[in-house]
Amino acid sequence: MGELDGQVAMITGGASGIGRATAVRFAAEGATVAVLDRDGEAAARVAQEVGGSAHAVDVRDGEALAAALRAVADATGRFDVLFNNAGTGDLRPLHTVDDKLWHRLIDVNLTGTFNGMRAAVPLMLETGHGAIVNNASVSALTPTRNEAAYSAAKAGVIALTKSGALEYGPSIRVNCVAPGHVRTPLTAVWEQFPEVFDPVARAIPLGRIGHADEVAEVVLFLASARASYVTGQTIVVDGGISLPQAGTDAALTQLLEKFSGA
Repeated sequence: MGELDGQVAMITGGASGIGRATAVRFAAEGATVAVLDRDGEAAARVAQEVGGSAHAVDVRDGEALAAALRAVADATGRFDVLFNNAGTGDLRPLHTVDDKLWHRLIDVNLTGTFNGMRAAVPLMLETGHGAIVNNASVSALTPTRNEAAYSAAKAGVIALTKSGALEYGPSIRVNCVAPGHVRTPLTAVWEQFPEVFDPVARAIPLGRIGHADEVAEVVLFLASARASYVTGQTIVVDGGISLPQAGTDAALTQLLEKFSGA
């Protein structure tokens, strides 16, 4: 018996990365999965893989997203889980972020999550239950250099998560995951510059970059009955990189090895 047997789950940004990994995991646990993504063809491939449905939609379009969620709920007769996963990033100094880029990062990451929650809540209230999981980032908690706009948007996602938990319990649980360095299409650049990013992996207490499947496991937990008394929480999935002094510790370890061998 699967943890989501008979349930209907919808995933934004479900065509790749953490979204796809979660779609596969949800389906393996018995859920009927609706894959939503702005790339309709990629969404269709994942939907075929998991035996679900595909919907081409941009989360920035609140009306279109609401219509897609309603269509799935009407077709299946229920709506149990929403994973607000769609997101985008960028890397540049704050003062070089123009209005267009600022609004893209806010609109996709924060407004897209808001649009998903706003559309899902009435549908879940109709059935009297539901679980929403939002995808933030460890950068929402401990921003890194040149991620000001992205970090601000993801911090807003955490605030939305807490607000939703306060407003809609006990019927709806709302939680959040905050991934750290995880291999996805958004981090493909790491493969191109190993000399730059290998030290990052070494600085992570668990000693490696994470995998999308590992985040999907946490999303599944938060969506399932195992988390029946968990709401308003942000679960960090980062291998320990956000621990205080994690990077410094790695540097000091190398220095100790250097001088010990001298």
